[in-house]
Amino acid sequence: MNKRLWGGVAALAAGAAAILPGIARAQGAPAAAPVHKSAVAGWDDFVGKLADLPDRMLARLPEAMRNDPQVQQEVARMALEALTSQGLDAIGSDANAPEFLPTINYMFNVGQPNADTIYRSAAIDPAGTYRLRGKRGSLNQAIISQVVPRNAETGTGRTHIDLSKVKVDRQGRFDVLLSRVKPAGYKGDWQELRPQAYRLMIRMVGADWAKEASPTLSIERLDKPVARPRRSAADLQARLKTLSNMVDMMALMFVDHVEKLRAEGYVNKLKVFDITSAGGLVGQFYYEGAYDLGPDEALIVESDVPKVCRYRSLILTNEIYETTDWYNNQSSLNQTQAAPDSDGKLRIVVANRDPGVANWLDTAGHAKGLIQGRWMECDSHPVPVVTKVKLGELKAHLPADTKMVTPEERQAIIRERRAAYVQRPVW
Repeated sequence: MNKRLWGGVAALAAGAAAILPGIARAQGAPAAAPVHKSAVAGWDDFVGKLADLPDRMLARLPEAMRNDPQVQQEVARMALEALTSQGLDAIGSDANAPEFLPTINYMFNVGQPNADTIYRSAAIDPAGTYRLRGKRGSLNQAIISQVVPRNAETGTGRTHIDLSKVKVDRQGRFDVLLSRVKPAGYKGDWQELRPQAYRLMIRMVGADWAKEASPTLSIERLDKPVARPRRSAADLQARLKTLSNMVDMMALMFVDHVEKLRAEGYVNKLKVFDITSAGGLVGQFYYEGAYDLGPDEALIVESDVPKVCRYRSLILTNEIYETTDWYNNQSSLNQTQAAPDSDGKLRIVVANRDPGVANWLDTAGHAKGLIQGRWMECDSHPVPVVTKVKLGELKAHLPADTKMVTPEERQAIIRERRAAYVQRPVW
């Protein structure tokens, strides 16, 4: 681990890095740096907790990974991603003046964000009354869920607002009220606000990036006047404390997830991953497994295709569960990007270099990582079979009419895919 790099980050965050004295001690030993103590209550605790975060993350990994300079720097990057994501929330979240802020995405790449999904969240007070309004758009999915603590009382079940199912006017505009109790005589769209809900999260899932339109969305609190007075010192200090805890949680939660799958024996094979019980979307089914590929090897991921299916995807991550860069590489495929073969089977090839197969997932230099797939609102949930083959023998294991692309066609596909994605409103 480059401790000087991370120490520099912590010092920069503190804004008060001490300058080492330039005068050596008489006996020739270097002078010790003076210990800086901030006048800002809570700041030293915050910076102190950050100082060894990458090392605590590395401690969860096997020795070979802990000692790998490449992995060390990627762990430091993920710590920064967690800090930046949660720092934005610490600065901007406000249950009295809420707005939907970015949470995880291609820059805040913590916890394996789905390549097709843009995630935003807004802080709420479960005792409040909120109004959601905007234009529905035409995404495959735009679903707002209430976030509650694990094992919290959730009324009749976790509430999700699927924008494809709310009422809209002729211009496609919706208007939804959230509150603990439905107001007497209210005839518009209403959703019960759960007793312990503290946040709303919207997942905006695009299947055809270039053609689908993202929704617009605003949120306002109705049971208090529109205003935001100066935040108290106590509130700001509390946010610092919460921030350090949230950064820890985010950075440490999944850093060893891929390694755990390897330890369970799920290398180049897949298992069901139950995330719905931990707050995932109802109707979504996940499967995943670690992969391990040599430069001359490929994996064929093969499955049946559900007859009815709202959405499907397959993505890759690296060894610490960051989603592999899908903006600049073909490292994710959904139903509009990967078609089944003529026999009805879906086959996707994972390889370190382009095999010329249209349905290719690019590891982008990560010889080891994770494969994760999902079926959303499908009439079946097949778990694919994974077959490792020599790259030079790949065609012998695929149907004769497997769709192929030239290197020039691949570049054109990736350029168009990148343009379509960066035009989506991530921020």
